[in-house]
Amino acid sequence: MAEDQVLSVLRTYPQIYHACHLEHPRARSNPGRISARDTWILGHLDQRHGTGPARLARHLALRPSTVSEAVRRLEGLGYITRRTLPADRRRIELYLTPQGAEAMRGASVLDAGRVARLLAEVPRGQRAAAVAGLARLAAAARALQATSR
Repeated sequence: MAEDQVLSVLRTYPQIYHACHLEHPRARSNPGRISARDTWILGHLDQRHGTGPARLARHLALRPSTVSEAVRRLEGLGYITRRTLPADRRRIELYLTPQGAEAMRGASVLDAGRVARLLAEVPRGQRAAAVAGLARLAAAARALQATSR
């Protein structure tokens, strides 16, 4: 791996973050009524690929009871759904719902409008590749975190 690639990520990631960052939202001040911690939890869930509650707690370095309480609340708001695994009916996985994705959008530390303006600065033919590159880096980050536990 080229050292200039490492330096490029070290230089460019903070530029993107600071250009689009907002103050951390308070649960009472955003439309979805979710806190920064709730947003953090929702940000680690997916609409297509489930995550077990224990694995989520380990990944976030939170107590299982903390995650359990947050999941109950977020499920009650319709932002998370639980599904039992067909192969093992004792196990469940958590999924982000479309409502959860929308609530997270409204409470993210990144301003969706700024992100849209940022993407508009990228030539139309290069946007998909830019977003795919970020998604690939995020997947690598998740894999790195999973192996470092």
